[in-house]
Amino acid sequence: MKSRAAGPGRDKTGRANLERLIADLAAFRYSLRKFVRFSENAARSYGITPQQHQLMLGVAGFTGRGSATISELAEFLQARVHSVVGLVERAEQRGLVRAKKSQTDRRVVLVSLTPRGSLILARLSEVHHQQARSLRLFMDNNSPAGVHAHSRNSREGGAQNASAFLGGL
Repeated sequence: MKSRAAGPGRDKTGRANLERLIADLAAFRYSLRKFVRFSENAARSYGITPQQHQLMLGVAGFTGRGSATISELAEFLQARVHSVVGLVERAEQRGLVRAKKSQTDRRVVLVSLTPRGSLILARLSEVHHQQARSLRLFMDNNSPAGVHAHSRNSREGGAQNASAFLGGL
């Protein structure tokens, strides 16, 4: 059976392009995972779960209204409605959000942040802004070599730097 490649040069180019594509995707996935890990640890350092942090982000920022319905939050979180209901109930018990039925449609529950939830989200947002800036710089300099350098730097003190930064808030 014949190869579909027109010749050896094209095959090499195709392989080189595929290798670069895979390297770029690996670097992108690595960067995303590092950001998610940072975010999870930051949320926990403020005494909330990563899911509660995501919920509060959705409540405050997804619709542009400063509140959201359970259905909107399910879309934002990419979760099932009944899972979001449980998450909202637990966050409400922790004093992070308040849920109340809409006055116009009693079937709709509107979720908003409490003052405590707003304060925690503001602090976490400041910390995340700094980390997102670092992620953007990393992504701008994305290369397989950059991934290895970033990994080495993280092992040598990235976690300590994040802890020190979080402790300063």
